[in-house]
Amino acid sequence: MCTVTYLPLNTSDFILTSSRDVPFARKKALHPKKYIEDGVEIYYPKDGKAGGTWIGTSSKKRLICLLNGGFEYHPSKSSYKKSRGLIVKELLKVNDIRKGLNAIDLIDVEQFILIIVDWNTTLELIEFVWDGQKKHIKILPQKPHIWSSSTLYDNSIKQMRKDWFIDWQKENEFSQEKILEFHHHAGIGDSNIDLIMDRGMGGTVSITSIKRENGYIIMSYESFFDKKISVLKFMGH
Repeated sequence: MCTVTYLPLNTSDFILTSSRDVPFARKKALHPKKYIEDGVEIYYPKDGKAGGTWIGTSSKKRLICLLNGGFEYHPSKSSYKKSRGLIVKELLKVNDIRKGLNAIDLIDVEQFILIIVDWNTTLELIEFVWDGQKKHIKILPQKPHIWSSSTLYDNSIKQMRKDWFIDWQKENEFSQEKILEFHHHAGIGDSNIDLIMDRGMGGTVSITSIKRENGYIIMSYESFFDKKISVLKFMGH
């Protein structure tokens, strides 16, 4: 849940892409499919360990993507009350995302960032940060953004990746194909910091890209474990 890009296409459409970096020993995730949970349609890849997800979209006209860590690096405790991936699913089901964010109990939940795209009225991009003590909610402008997880990348590396993303925008059209190329190839040939990351014990295990266009959602999921790509297309509600 460690590198995320966002590209607005127009006033209603967008592409959000997430590269997931986790320990290689972690149980592999299931490819995305549709689930009906509490009467809500949810599409997501299911985490093999806790049954939650790091990215998904729902019939509540919402996409949520998780990055581990808050603003800065933090040491992890041995255990927490609830998996952050279950928080994602919980918030995909609420009717009003602002009320849901304000109401959700995050005491003894590890730090995280949520990138939320909501299109119930106008297209809205929300950054939600839980720093372990306080909730931070920010409405972001509709322009390209990139995030890198604070648990893996310090501020200098985050800035380097922002520079790569800025340079990419100068030379490429905003398409799902092109942003997937960025997530596959951006870097300087250093597997510790490139977007396809490999630090021996852990690294990039999948890339998920979700595009909303002309009322439809296209979810592309590539697993590096089984070398398979799944593509789902469904109404964007």
